[in-house]
Amino acid sequence: MTDLSAAHDAAATDRARLVGSAYNGDRDLAARQSLYQWQTPRYDLPGLVAERLGGVRGRVVDIGCGNGTFLQRLRQDRPDLSLLGLDLAPGILAGVPGPVAVADAMRLPLATGSVDAALALHMLYHVPDIPQAVRELARVVARDGLVVASTNSGRDKAELDDLWQRAARDILGMDRGPARLMLSARFSLEKAPAFLGAEFGRVEVVELPGTITVHDPEPVIAHMASYRAWADQHEVPFDATIDRARTLVADHIDRHGAYEITCLGGLLICRR
Repeated sequence: MTDLSAAHDAAATDRARLVGSAYNGDRDLAARQSLYQWQTPRYDLPGLVAERLGGVRGRVVDIGCGNGTFLQRLRQDRPDLSLLGLDLAPGILAGVPGPVAVADAMRLPLATGSVDAALALHMLYHVPDIPQAVRELARVVARDGLVVASTNSGRDKAELDDLWQRAARDILGMDRGPARLMLSARFSLEKAPAFLGAEFGRVEVVELPGTITVHDPEPVIAHMASYRAWADQHEVPFDATIDRARTLVADHIDRHGAYEITCLGGLLICRR
């Protein structure tokens, strides 16, 4: 591991940063989520998760529930389930209808075998000790229970990585700018099955490839700017780089009519 990637890993799991700025509200998370409205094919991710829980009865816990997107859908589609949302950041839970609680994924405040399904959606890369969090998932879920995790591929949105490096290069006057932070790198779609397979005998990977196409720079820029909590990790003036990226995207749209980003995320369906 390079010094830079080690620093990025440490920043992605820094509790003070996660609680105090990255997720002290849902503005930045919502900006990242909103980019997908321009994706083709359009995946109804909360709907896909609800579908996977079709055979589940009883209690479901959403660990790292964030702004409650999945809880809201489950409350609508599955009023029969007993739902609980947990998150490390009190600030982001403020707008989520209860029951919710502040909790650490590495020390879940739940009895062994007490839930019928657990969700860990786009959050395990924020946990300092991923194997410990996976052990906790296995501990709290009943023997015949289900765990649904999600993350992005290491190749996801490669165009944004290139855009950041080009913009940073222009700002710094270098041949190539430094890489941007990739939150999911520690628990990518490629790495996740090995982590989860340590506790679960069956791990099904459901890939969700797509292409985001925008005709205006702002959705892309809002997504990039949502990483402001990690601005110190980018080794470049953050606002200036964002402004330069906006110009680069606008120029590309002027020339080609649209700006495209290739995406690859996925669900991991885990059983013992």
